[in-house]
Amino acid sequence: MMRYLSSVSVLAVMALAPIGMATQAAANDKLVEMSKSDENWVMPGKDYDSDNYSKLKQINTSNVKQLKPAWSFSTGLLNGHEGAPLVVDGKMYIHTSFPNNTFVLGLDDPGHILWQDKPKQNPAARAVACCDLVNRGLAYWPGDGKVPALILKTQLDGNVAALNAETGETVWKVENSDIKMGSTLTIAPYVVKDKVIIGSSGAELGVRGYLTAYDVKTGAQVWRAYATGPDKDLLLAPDFNVKNAHYGQKGLGTATWEGDAWKIGGGTNWGWYAYDPGTNLIYFGTGNPAPWNETMRPGDNKWTMTIFGRDADTGEAKFGYQKTPHDEWDYAGVNVMMLSNQKDKDGKERKLLTHPDRNGIVYTLDRTDGSLVSANKLDDTVNVFKSVDLKTGQPVRDPEYGTRMDHLAKDVCPSAMGYHNQGHDSYDPERKLFYMGINHICMDWEPFMLPYRAGQFFVGATLNMYPGPKGDRQNYEGLGQIKAYNAITGEYKWDKMERFAVWGGTMATAGDLVFYGTLDGYIKARNSDNGDLLWKFKLPSGAIGYPITYSHKGDQYVAIYYGVGGWPGVGLVFDLQDPTAGLGAVGAFKKLANYTQMGGGVMVFSLNGKGPYDDPNVGEYQTAAKK
Repeated sequence: MMRYLSSVSVLAVMALAPIGMATQAAANDKLVEMSKSDENWVMPGKDYDSDNYSKLKQINTSNVKQLKPAWSFSTGLLNGHEGAPLVVDGKMYIHTSFPNNTFVLGLDDPGHILWQDKPKQNPAARAVACCDLVNRGLAYWPGDGKVPALILKTQLDGNVAALNAETGETVWKVENSDIKMGSTLTIAPYVVKDKVIIGSSGAELGVRGYLTAYDVKTGAQVWRAYATGPDKDLLLAPDFNVKNAHYGQKGLGTATWEGDAWKIGGGTNWGWYAYDPGTNLIYFGTGNPAPWNETMRPGDNKWTMTIFGRDADTGEAKFGYQKTPHDEWDYAGVNVMMLSNQKDKDGKERKLLTHPDRNGIVYTLDRTDGSLVSANKLDDTVNVFKSVDLKTGQPVRDPEYGTRMDHLAKDVCPSAMGYHNQGHDSYDPERKLFYMGINHICMDWEPFMLPYRAGQFFVGATLNMYPGPKGDRQNYEGLGQIKAYNAITGEYKWDKMERFAVWGGTMATAGDLVFYGTLDGYIKARNSDNGDLLWKFKLPSGAIGYPITYSHKGDQYVAIYYGVGGWPGVGLVFDLQDPTAGLGAVGAFKKLANYTQMGGGVMVFSLNGKGPYDDPNVGEYQTAAKK
């Protein structure tokens, strides 16, 4: 049975809470246990720590050169493929760019599609998509004995759908976003307990951002928290920021805006989440304020550009730390949140959250209360900020690189793409190192005035982008880096330059390896300790997603999407020539088409290419008599 829902009373849902508490706990415990299995990759980031780390080590530094393709699958679509597939109990769940098809393959015979879902969407959604027609992934809920296991997906047209994980049948579907207002969905859903967490996109069109929790079994809306506006809309807890009152507390979602500008003020969240069952907090970041032209929105513009810790059950915010008050550069703060437990410089054991931000700073917070532990530059070429004051949490701006009307800001580092964007990075708990894919891109920025019109782009700036100081500005190469970072010492153990931005993210393994894909179409493996390049393979198209790994029948596999696109690939995908087009991306990546072309699919690797078709009879047609 299919259910179409728009909204349901929170009180009505809460009335059923006592009945469902036991089953929700059991389902969540099962998901946690599944995430620990080397045979599964059940959520973005591998587990709730969102660290993209696997304990598998069959593939290691001594034999990684023996990796060869085991099998592949084409999605049939050519726009950018971000995120990663899921692997659950012997099946791979594959998502695509618009129109957001889903394919399910059995790992014993991946040449046979077990089921597929191809939703019919309003094609108008494509016109209000910011930066290609990407989607960042799926979510899995293991079922509770009454409701079957589900695959959750978002659609560009603003709908969220729950599919029966075994059959592909639609169980429920709900509209989360209104494309007529410019609000779309590109985010991967995130399952916590009996809820599925959904963000929003569209800040470049003046969309007011919000985070919504739906009952995973029915699609009923449980809570919704906005990034801007009155406290009641923000769902601020009574003790919000009680440990860090200097971050700001009540009334600021309106007071830090001029008039009603908060109603079209952005702050969408389309990145990644993490969750700590101990604190019961969901961690995520809100994006840029709207419009980009800072002159049009005086004030700090809270609570855009903020790391939030929200209670999973109620949505109440326990803390909020705004990294870039009054953003001037589109440093949307939605990037990956990675959780770790480490000793700080004083030897105190801390529950930490580490977040590499678009603004060129990598932040580490105490995730119990939001206290700032460290804030260091992603690269020494960051010039918009001189430093971050650890006592106040405020960035120390360099006015030379600020933006304002009637002024062309030049050589601003990082660019609007940030020194880090949507890539999902990794953390190795043994080495206590974060492996981060970096953009090394700077820009010139010239703002202009424009009116707000619902459903139309509301940016107000012209950008030219080019390689950072360590890149080759004459040939438009050297646009990326890969780095190993210690959040406690603030030191980088190693770093390597890349031809283009490392857009998709990284995966670390106990085999002493870091894997990642590149825009020019390689999957690479480096030594975790020193960054030495040990292996690479040329994919059919550039990679903007992150690798995963899993074990099946005793063998370790590594999988990654190929399919160039996303913001850095808009020029190639849509054949754009103006260097300021694509919000400045076309000029920065003008050489990308010399190295890769469009594609779409997944490639799976193993040692010596061992796989299901080593036996050539697997998947062969058999007559009824032979069956």
